[in-house]
Parts: sequence; structure tokens; C-alpha cells
Amino acid sequence: MPNLTHTFDTPAATQQWQAINDGVMGGVSAGRLRFDSAGYAVFEGDVSLANNGGFASVRASDLALGCADTVAYILTVFGDGRTYKLNLRTDTGFDGVTYQAAFTPAPGRWTQAVLPVLDFEPRLRGRLVPDAPALRPEMVKQLGLLISDKQAGAFRLLVKTIEAIATLTSATCLTPQDRMKPQP
Repeated sequence: MPNLTHTFDTPAATQQWQAINDGVMGGVSAGRLRFDSAGYAVFEGDVSLANNGGFASVRASDLALGCADTVAYILTVFGDGRTYKLNLRTDTGFDGVTYQAAFTPAPGRWTQAVLPVLDFEPRLRGRLVPDAPALRPEMVKQLGLLISDKQAGAFRLLVKTIEAIATLTSATCLTPQDRMKPQP
């Protein structure tokens, strides 16, 4: 299987992404995804804990990424030291089960976050759904990025690619402590 990649190298690559922030629950956080002319997307904004808020997210619908052979997702990112989550949905609805995996890119450099499919947890409105089926990458219909690290303040994550891969090399770190590897 060839790798399946969503690349943020043109303005069109960010146009279908919409913000879904904690305002849907009364919060006042703000986040957005925009194109940078250097050839990547910028997920940025401000997380506020006011009004029981605390998250900002963006999502693209009708953006399948994965197949039955997918074993991991790799994001090429430039972080700010905060923890983010990749959200995957297997339906096209607004609300429902979201499969999430967290990553914390090192600040100030491009790295690759390796997220094995087995690490994605099914969640509904932030709560674990223990009886949900395991993630089936061939069913993914929506991609999203989320910040919900219980820290107020500005955030900024640069994203070059989100890639579904069928094999992992022996050099790939799979432990929760070592999910990041420098970009070649």
C-alpha cells in the first residue's frame, strides 16, 4: 500500500478545515487553521479556561485518510511545547465518537509525531467510550486537531503533513515517552 498523505502545501489544503472551539459549550477559547505561504498550515489561537472552557479545535470533513493496512499516523509538525491531539472520526456527523491520540512536539524544531493506530482512544465529548469498537483507519472520514491541555494561553502548531502509513521501521519510536523523532 502506498502511503496516504494530506499535505498542507497550498491554500486549498486548509480551506475545508473549520474551527470547533469550546464556545459550543459556553467557553471563550479561539482556534483556527490557516495556510502559511512557506508551505504549511498553522493551527493557532488562545485557550481560555473561563466559563468552564478549555479547548480549541479544527476539523475537516470528507477527508478520508487511511486504509485497512494503516498501522500509524505520522504528523510532520513544529511545536510550541504544548500537547495536542489528532482526532479521527469514522462518520460525517458533527457530534459522535472521536478517536484521539496525543502528541507533544518539541518546541522550536520540525519533528515527526508517530501515532500508532492502537493508541487512538474512542472519546465522546472528552470522555472515554470503553465499549466503542477499535479504530478502523479505512473508515476515517474526518480529521481534526485539538488542544485541550488544561493550560490557558496562546498556542501555535505548524503542520506540514498528516500521513497514514502501512509499515513502521525498527527505528520508529513507539513508546509514549518517545513518539517524536527528528525530521530527516
